[in-house]
Amino acid sequence: MHIGTARTALFNWLYARHTGGTFLVRIEDTDRERSTEDAVKVIFDGLAWLGLDADAPPVFQAQRVDRHREAVQQLVDAGRAYRCYMTVEELDAERTLARAEGRVVRSPWRDREPLVGSNAPFVVRFRGPGDGETIVDDLIKGPVRFANRELDDLVLLRTDGTPTYNVAVVVDDHDMGITHVIRGDDHLNNAARQSLIYDALGWERPAFGHLPLIHGPDGAKLSKRHGAQAVSEFAGMGYLPEAMRNYLARLGWGHKDDEIFTEEQAVAWFDVKDVVKAPARLDWDKLNFINNHYIRAADDARLFDMVEQAHNGRGEPVPANKRDALSRAIPLVKDGAKTILELADLTVFVLKTRPLQMDAKTVGLLNEETTQRLIRLRHALSEVTDWTKPTLEQAIRDFAQSEGVGLGKIGPALRGVLSGGVAAPDLASALTALAREESLGRLDDALSQSR
Repeated sequence: MHIGTARTALFNWLYARHTGGTFLVRIEDTDRERSTEDAVKVIFDGLAWLGLDADAPPVFQAQRVDRHREAVQQLVDAGRAYRCYMTVEELDAERTLARAEGRVVRSPWRDREPLVGSNAPFVVRFRGPGDGETIVDDLIKGPVRFANRELDDLVLLRTDGTPTYNVAVVVDDHDMGITHVIRGDDHLNNAARQSLIYDALGWERPAFGHLPLIHGPDGAKLSKRHGAQAVSEFAGMGYLPEAMRNYLARLGWGHKDDEIFTEEQAVAWFDVKDVVKAPARLDWDKLNFINNHYIRAADDARLFDMVEQAHNGRGEPVPANKRDALSRAIPLVKDGAKTILELADLTVFVLKTRPLQMDAKTVGLLNEETTQRLIRLRHALSEVTDWTKPTLEQAIRDFAQSEGVGLGKIGPALRGVLSGGVAAPDLASALTALAREESLGRLDDALSQSR
């Protein structure tokens, strides 16, 4: 499920909620080779992760093939569609000629009577107007005009009798009572063709709104070189679904200068007519800023589960005797995390087992003067009975003052001893997360190694 598809689903969901309408999901699986069970599951998983709940069970297009054929027959009976018996070779020759003459493909069977009693294979094509123009009154772009002579007679039924995309979606949209079709810019040409099919069937057209595409930070069309593209990739990178909803809503739409807003505010403010016409650009810095906001606001128990899952995914499961320390660490370090993976990185220090393997930098700091100072600090900390962050902050300040030095003479070595050289929060937070026994034990281990 591409990030562009996710944003399209979000905009449909917001507009349905804003207008008191109904958000429906349809799986367009007429291409049976591409529409595998796994591919469909990815769509449902992506929608579920984003929290975009449909208001009715999904419709599977492949289950409605008979209804699509019925509509095509209605067009044939009305003279708005015809059987085309062109062979593959004839079609290739016509395409070459049409390209050379700067026109669309036209079948000679457009104006011929169908073969009676023949077993020759055929497709069924739509008989377009040929002249005049088709106007799509787009909700975002405004009126878009298409010269009918530039619209080919598209195939409605293949030689095996299966319906093609354009006729299937028209029939399903009509039968499902769809009033608004909000989709990507790459479907704008389809809107013209589908409008003609609606008109030919005597059905009212829905309102169309075509969203500009999402580009990479460099302004080029989003591709693999820009990083993540699929919703599952963003989830795997540690982005929260509520952050992705907030960020995706800002890709091409916004409310004044608001960067952060609640779901209720987005529903109240969103109108598809306010979507900008220019392509949106993926901005990693802004996404990280928004994700950090939601991490800071998230329930710590929920973050614990996500961080534990991240550690498990790295093949480093959280030991049972470290779960309490991990739980204590999360609220102390989460303000500095842009993603869940970063939050997991910031909690590694509490998961280490004694004795810690100190990094070279810490070993280099443990000269005689620093070691003696840490011995005195260890004694001072052992007398702290209220092992909480405010009390520990005060204890460290008092110790530095008694030593007549700044925290810079204490902090680097103490942090290295407590963390083994990996990322760690401020000293009081690290001590709080590790708890009294583990903190003093790590100090003892380091001091014994440095003597």
